Amino acid sequence: MADLTTTKISVAAGILDLAAAATAAAVGGDTAEVGPRRFLYVNNGSGAGITVTLATPGTVSGLAVADPTYAIAAGKAGLIPLANIFRGSTGRAAITYSAVTTVTVRPFELPA
Repeated sequence: MADLTTTKISVAAGILDLAAAATAAAVGGDTAEVGPRRFLYVNNGSGAGITVTLATPGTVSGLAVADPTYAIAAGKAGLIPLANIFRGSTGRAAITYSAVTTVTVRPFELPA
């Protein structure tokens, strides 16, 4: 898995071109920092929809928490919250994709 670098959006800088800042999604998946105000931008440039899955390593009363999936339609972009529930043993979220051809991603953090 590739470790994605979080882009911090500052109040002074204002607008960030997420599409231009995005990098190719890794075939084996990616990892990203989790926490308040952090999101994953996913741009699906392919001709078919994809599914993005975030691993949820925790349990509740001994039962595994289901990994959520997010559908990104062909030619569309989406924002996925990188909440603390996705924090794995490395302190980062583990992210996988059903396909990566023409899929770009970028984690970012909004200002407080």
